[in-house]
Amino acid sequence: MTGFLGEYEARLDAKGRFLFPAGFKKQLPEQAAPFVLNRGFEKCLILYTAESWAPLFLRLSQLNDFDPKTREFKRYFLNGATPVDFDSAGRLLIPKNLMEYAGLDKEIILASAIEKIEIWNKSNYQQFFDNVTPESYSHLAAQVMAGKIVQE
Repeated sequence: MTGFLGEYEARLDAKGRFLFPAGFKKQLPEQAAPFVLNRGFEKCLILYTAESWAPLFLRLSQLNDFDPKTREFKRYFLNGATPVDFDSAGRLLIPKNLMEYAGLDKEIILASAIEKIEIWNKSNYQQFFDNVTPESYSHLAAQVMAGKIVQE
């Protein structure tokens, strides 16, 4: 499974394209493209490699369609999921509907999220971290990570 590290700034052109950061490009597996671009749970986008999307898509396909909550979730989650690939200049195109969802303008941030990459409006990303204090981060870490790390 691919894992990403890093945080990079990029600029969208008038058509919604951006140059994929070299730092992430070096971390891509050989069969990374085409990617799947999707809405995130926050107002950001998620870029999945083919490798990271496949098990998620399989899991979604195995959910019970007779459950109304499952159908509702699948509709929302898959709404906007779009295959994207590099153009000849190494750029990725973000569809307009996804740009609007995430409030993207010229300045964007691409941030690692382990097996995927989040794409944020730069100011929204900065605001997210402006609201975090060292104490609140420590408290969150204790809630999320305490007793849950398993060494292999």
